[in-house]
Amino acid sequence: MSAGAPVLATRVLAVASHVVSGYVGNKIAVFVLQALGCDVAALNTVHFSNHTGYRQWTGTKASAQEIADIYRGLSQSFLDDFDMMLSGYIPGAEAVAAVGGIAKELKEKARGAPGSFFWVLDPVMGDNGKIYVAEDVVPAYKSLVPYADLILPNQFEAELLSGVSIVGMESLTEAIQALHDKYRIPHVVITSVRLPAADQPADHLSVVGSSMTSDGKARLFKIVFSSIDCYFCGTGDMFGALITTRMREAVEHVPGLRERPSWLSNDATPALELPLARATEKVLASMHEVLSRTRDAMPAVVERTRAAMTEGERADQRNVHYIKTKAAELQLVQNLDCLRTPATEFRAKAI
Repeated sequence: MSAGAPVLATRVLAVASHVVSGYVGNKIAVFVLQALGCDVAALNTVHFSNHTGYRQWTGTKASAQEIADIYRGLSQSFLDDFDMMLSGYIPGAEAVAAVGGIAKELKEKARGAPGSFFWVLDPVMGDNGKIYVAEDVVPAYKSLVPYADLILPNQFEAELLSGVSIVGMESLTEAIQALHDKYRIPHVVITSVRLPAADQPADHLSVVGSSMTSDGKARLFKIVFSSIDCYFCGTGDMFGALITTRMREAVEHVPGLRERPSWLSNDATPALELPLARATEKVLASMHEVLSRTRDAMPAVVERTRAAMTEGERADQRNVHYIKTKAAELQLVQNLDCLRTPATEFRAKAI
């Protein structure tokens, strides 16, 4: 088994978008999960030429019926023996319900064997104060959160789910506790947190997570890291794929934990020793290295792309955006070592 791979072979159902060229959704998830030793079945919710950040694309979205039909085919062929499920972008409330139905079925199958199935749910709804899905997607996700084991909302999505307006660290911790209370969701990681704090300079971001105790109390940790001054698509997808494998790996290091429901540590485990905290440290290390190397390689991609264009194409200002967006595609294949054995170290702090 390669360095950095999970302790045990893990079969994962990855449900997310697909693009022919570039890296978002399942194009990221499948590569990252396989690079870290997982056997992956990809159920694609959209089939696009490229990601929507280019502002032009072609392709189709999968309907709720198509998603259900694909899974039924897997089940009929006894290909539904999944240890974990990772779900990302899903187009529309009906499709969200269809994916939720798959997760519920898998959880029901595993009911007699606690810890044998774990669902990582990224409730993709919006960012930076704006919803970019249909309004009825929000209640659809709210109805599914109680069935998940780990959710990965960004700051705005955490507000939508918790009903708490996040304006500082105090309200952020209130939001996480509200998520535990309202949905009994065992594990929460809020990504891309940008809030004023003494330990978080203006040019830094943070990730805040929690694994609840047996009586639903949050055990909070925070990891601060420097932001990279560049816009990338697919960072949430990379985070989701990495946390799926690294959480499984961290749980394996705690005797007996994999047989506990939702892999919840006993109440005596402090926040900084939670498998979720350990996993998140490794995830951020890999992400920081991949994003830094992608940024550093961008000028060469721009130069190579422009060199292949005609003079007329180079003079057309509309093409500038396409070139920059292409250059910002995550360089995963070129940086496999960053995924498996990152050299960067981040350390969580208790809140």
